[in-house]
Amino acid sequence: MSDEKKVYGRKLDPRPIQKGMTVAQMVDEHLFAYNAARLREACQLLARKVMQPDVTVGVTLSGALTPTGLGYSALVPLIEGGYIDWIISTGANLYHDIHRSLGFELFQSTPFTDDLALREEHIIRIYDILFDQEVLLKSDAYLREVMRLPEFQKRMSTSELHYGLGKYLREREKVLGIEYRSVLGAAYEAGVPIYTSSPGDSTLGMNVAALQLMGLEIGFDPEADVNETTAIVYDAKAKGGKSAVLIFGGGSPKNFILQTEPQIQEVLGIAEKGHDYFIQVTDARADTGGLSGATPSEAMTWGKVDPEQLPDSIVCYLDSTVAIPVMASYVIDRAPQRPLKRIYDHRTELVSNLRETARKHYLSQEGS
Repeated sequence: MSDEKKVYGRKLDPRPIQKGMTVAQMVDEHLFAYNAARLREACQLLARKVMQPDVTVGVTLSGALTPTGLGYSALVPLIEGGYIDWIISTGANLYHDIHRSLGFELFQSTPFTDDLALREEHIIRIYDILFDQEVLLKSDAYLREVMRLPEFQKRMSTSELHYGLGKYLREREKVLGIEYRSVLGAAYEAGVPIYTSSPGDSTLGMNVAALQLMGLEIGFDPEADVNETTAIVYDAKAKGGKSAVLIFGGGSPKNFILQTEPQIQEVLGIAEKGHDYFIQVTDARADTGGLSGATPSEAMTWGKVDPEQLPDSIVCYLDSTVAIPVMASYVIDRAPQRPLKRIYDHRTELVSNLRETARKHYLSQEGS
C-alpha cells in the first residue's frame, strides 16, 4: 500500500489576513474557492499572460459603471498604462462619465428612498447614486454645442464621434482646472478607439438624433464600426499576436466584440481560430439562453473563441463594480505598463488591409 499523498490541485492552505496587506496579496493568498477563486484566476491570467506586448486587449462595458466613479478611478489608469487597447461600451457609460468633466456632481446615497419625492424635486436616481436633473440638461446642452461644430457634420463611426468628443472634454477639464479625467478624454489622448454597438440606445444617440432632426448632417455609420472592430482583431492575429477580450457585464457590447471573429471566418471567409483569451465578469446565467450568460465553450462553437485556448477562458459570476477595482489594482501592481498601441491612429490602414485580404479571398474563390 503506497503512502504517497494524492494531489488534486492547489492545496488550500489558509493564513490569517494581516494588517497592511495589499489588494494583490489578498487576491493571491486569500481568494480560495468559488467565484473568489475565479476572480483570482482572472487577475492572474491578466497579469501573467494577457498583458504582454503582443496581445491586443479589448474591453467591454455594460451596466451603470461610470456613474460610480470607476471610470476615473480604475479605467483611466488602465487606459493610460497601456493595459486597454480598444473599448466597446454602452453609450450610457460614456454619457454619465462626462458629467464630472463638466464640473457637475453625483452623490452616494441609498436605494431605499422615496422615489416620488425625488421625482418632485427633480432628482435622478441610479440605484444608490443621486444627482440633480440639471446635470442631464446641461450635459445635453454641452453635447449639442460641440456636435454642431463643422467637424461632426458627416456620417461617422462611433469611434470617430467619441474621439472628437474626447478632445473637447479633455480641453474642458483643463479649462476648469479639475483633476478628473473622463474615459473619453483619456482614450482620446491615448489613441484608444471607443465604440458603441447600439449608438441610438443612449442619451448620446438621442442628442445626435435631435441634431439630425434639426437639419444637421451628423450621423452614425454602423457598418464602419463593424469593419473597424473586425480589422483590429484581424490585424492583431495576422501579425502573429493574440487577441484578448475582457467583458464586464454582457449585452450588446459583449456580442459586438465577439462577433469580430465570425465576421472574419464566416462572412469574409478568412481562415482564423477565434479570440485567444476570454475573461468575463457577469451576473447573467447561462441556462436562460441569453448571450449575456453564454459561456466561452458555447462561444467556441461559433468560432468566437479559439478551442485550443479554452483553458485561458474564465467566467466570474460577480458584480462588475466589485471586480473592476480589484482587477485594476492587481494588474497595475503585478504587470508592467505597456507601450500604447494607439489603434485609433491606424484604424483606416487596418480597414484597408482587411479589405485587401477579403478581396483576394473572394477573387481566389471565384477563380476556383
